[in-house]
Amino acid sequence: QVQLVESGGGLVQAGGSLRLSCAASGRTFSNYAMAWFRQAPGKERDFVAAINWSGSSTYYADSVKGRFAISRDNAKNTVYLQMNSLKPEDTAVYYCAADRHYGRTYHLEYDYWGQGTQVTVSS
Repeated sequence: QVQLVESGGGLVQAGGSLRLSCAASGRTFSNYAMAWFRQAPGKERDFVAAINWSGSSTYYADSVKGRFAISRDNAKNTVYLQMNSLKPEDTAVYYCAADRHYGRTYHLEYDYWGQGTQVTVSS
């Protein structure tokens, strides 16, 4: 089992920045690819960004490319999502997820989830 706990959400004005963190415990963190998803009210849980086991490879949804950056610190068992130039449409609950496979963008393919952290961007 892998336990994931997100933090860092909040209320920010459009154009602002936030940094989300996801702390992992349980099994060996470096054995898992990590991802961030988000879910707005009434919508599906959408892929945002993913990072491989070592942090050497990342990829992003087109909607956040160039504005968000995912990173990880395996010594701290933590994955981050730096969000810049935030827009009102970025408002959602943000979830981190873990899976042994890298490259998946569909939420049902991920084995482990955190409880989510709310991000609200005001216009």
